[in-house]
Amino acid sequence: MKMIIFLNHRKKALKLTVNPWVSAAALVAFAALSVYLTDIASIYLDKRAVQGELQTLEDVKTETETALSGMVGRVSLLQSHVMRLDALGSRLAEMAQVDDIEFGIEHPPGLGGPHNLSDDGSRELSDYDFLISLNRLEQALEDRQDKLSAMETMLMGRSLRESTLPQGNPAEGGWFSSMFGYRTNPISGNKEFHLGVDLAGRSGMAVTAIASGIVTWSGPNRGYGNMVEINHGNGYVTRYGHNKENLVNVGERVEKGQMIALMGSTGRSTGAHVHFEVVRNGRHINPRSYISSN
Repeated sequence: MKMIIFLNHRKKALKLTVNPWVSAAALVAFAALSVYLTDIASIYLDKRAVQGELQTLEDVKTETETALSGMVGRVSLLQSHVMRLDALGSRLAEMAQVDDIEFGIEHPPGLGGPHNLSDDGSRELSDYDFLISLNRLEQALEDRQDKLSAMETMLMGRSLRESTLPQGNPAEGGWFSSMFGYRTNPISGNKEFHLGVDLAGRSGMAVTAIASGIVTWSGPNRGYGNMVEINHGNGYVTRYGHNKENLVNVGERVEKGQMIALMGSTGRSTGAHVHFEVVRNGRHINPRSYISSN
């Protein structure tokens, strides 16, 4: 095999004679060297890629551990909130005298287990332990929510019953001038049954509702003069008669202690007073026990 190499700078040509076997061996060696270098480059690139992936996994692990640590801190904080809710719930239950809702502050639920001698106290919280703690916390929060909701319902119902139960003084500052039961009628002089009590006072004194309810009458009503009637629910109705002026209208909701009229002497009356009646399930009852002295 002949090879001619031109030397331009000298304007000459160099002729070489190469043995074909040598040429073939050189080509084979070059090819092998190329394959070797390619493999070396591929291995290097693969190693770099693996190192990059390992670094990425390490970064993800670090971020996950940091996030888990932060979540464990949040769980601990929420557990302290649950303890405060327990304390608050127990205090409210005690104040409201609710005995059938137990928050378990003085007697916490039984917890425990054998001490792990291989545990030096430095073991990090595992994912499983964290999920167990999170599940227990969720159950605790649901339990407290149900108990507080039940207490709220009970207290609201109790408050509603207390506000609609007749109890108070319809004429603060007045005095009893006639009681419930048989008496001599001050107008006719005949013996009759007095269906309420009379509280005398000055003309224009405030007349107040002794319980919350809905006004079912406001206006003149025969011998009652100007009368206000309030339906309180649970079968209770109260009536306030002989008013100088009514201050509420039919259908209006009134609150306990609200001024509903001004004391007067309208209808069959001998002087300024309020005739007060309490009716329960359609039957007149003695209002005296519903009138508080304060």
